[in-house]
Amino acid sequence: MLRKIAPVIVARLNGRCSLHMQADGSIAAGLGGYSINLGQFSAAAVDRAGHLTSGLPLASFAGKGVLARQVHALVRRLAGHGFLEYRLYSPRDEQDLVVIEPQVAEYWPQRAKLGNGDTIVLSRFAYLRRRGSEMVLESPRAGALFRIFDPAIAATLAALSRPQKISNLRRHAASANLDLLGLLIDSKMLIKLNAKDGDGLRVNEGDGNLVLWDFHDLVFHTRSTEGRHTNPVGGAFTHAGVVPPLPAVRPPWPGKKIDLGKFSTSGSVSHFAKLLRERRSIRDFDDQHPVTLAELAQFLDTTARVLSEWKIGADFDGDPEVTYSARPYPSAGGAYELELYLAVLNCRELARGLYHYDAGSHALVAIDTSAQQLQALSTAAEFAMDASGPPQVLITIAARFGRISWKYSSIAYSLILKDVGNLMQTFYLTATDMGLGGCAIGTCNIDLFAKMTGLEFHVESPVGQFALGRGRKPAPSS
Repeated sequence: MLRKIAPVIVARLNGRCSLHMQADGSIAAGLGGYSINLGQFSAAAVDRAGHLTSGLPLASFAGKGVLARQVHALVRRLAGHGFLEYRLYSPRDEQDLVVIEPQVAEYWPQRAKLGNGDTIVLSRFAYLRRRGSEMVLESPRAGALFRIFDPAIAATLAALSRPQKISNLRRHAASANLDLLGLLIDSKMLIKLNAKDGDGLRVNEGDGNLVLWDFHDLVFHTRSTEGRHTNPVGGAFTHAGVVPPLPAVRPPWPGKKIDLGKFSTSGSVSHFAKLLRERRSIRDFDDQHPVTLAELAQFLDTTARVLSEWKIGADFDGDPEVTYSARPYPSAGGAYELELYLAVLNCRELARGLYHYDAGSHALVAIDTSAQQLQALSTAAEFAMDASGPPQVLITIAARFGRISWKYSSIAYSLILKDVGNLMQTFYLTATDMGLGGCAIGTCNIDLFAKMTGLEFHVESPVGQFALGRGRKPAPSS
């Protein structure tokens, strides 16, 4: 007998924050030692919001009344700050089916419409894994992850590795309710197929750019950057209490040692060797004497300008013509998939704003973006560097992923990161040679970059950042 489920979706605080009434009548969300003011609301709205601790059904504030609109505004503000999660549960037995954990601030649970005649299949980017004592369903394409509490749902997901008609699922899978499936469709965990999609395999994810991505590469891109997940990022010292730190220099292997010092050449050190030894990460910049446009032009000309272009046939049957270029740093397969976007914050003779560096014509092209977004990008870089102020120029290194994954399988993303390392060292040595300061930054927000440029995160997206400017000279010792 098919178990009928009429699930309910409720919003609730995710456990990391609490709500507090302020003396002026406003309501604030507390998180650790921080407090975020959410605005003033009526006493009735505040009273209703108190139910967010246990869960407030979305349907309860979906109406057009004044109270419903106020509660909706408050809940959406909480969601925008990442303070909510959503339960999908069966009211008959109060058992959770899934708990939805947003990974991006814009996520809001929506049910895609489904009918008995529709055919759906699991996305090839979706994966089910153990996290602590829970099973979670994730995808780098999704704005949320789903904590699975009903084992029957996992069985249904396994069945969806092949396309299934909704009518067939509802006959044979107890957990196949349209509410859950609609939520999974909206989150791109599942794909609804049409007549032209065939079996729903690799080429049919609804976006032709995804054909070029291997599963592990897209997962690594989204989980090793910021913007599309809520995992800890950066120097969190997660394992400090579990494993002792490794020594700075590896303990030597046993056996006979050959001393190389006696083979070193004597005499003056070359200019290049001096550059290597003088290279430092500079995090503090002299804003009274910012980098100039001429210096920025020289820096880009030295490090990233296209030196030549040519075309040759690809080395396989069909022999399509492929274009190539040469630039000052090495690149895997000559792909040169990296693009530079400059957030100019303090540069003499160049207006504050976001620019793309056109390496082919050695020119900067302004990109229209908001002052708030530019500030958010700058603040994040300042925090990541642990600096006393923002960089003068923040270079975001983005990758045109298809340029390299068109040729390479399985290793495409690792090759991109190797190219980023090549370019970073080129940046460092050039900055040192020019008397400028630079600092590589270990993380960047791919969601923010997508909003600033309008580029999809899986088409062209950040893979590194570099702060550039005139370094602040140390104060003279007394």
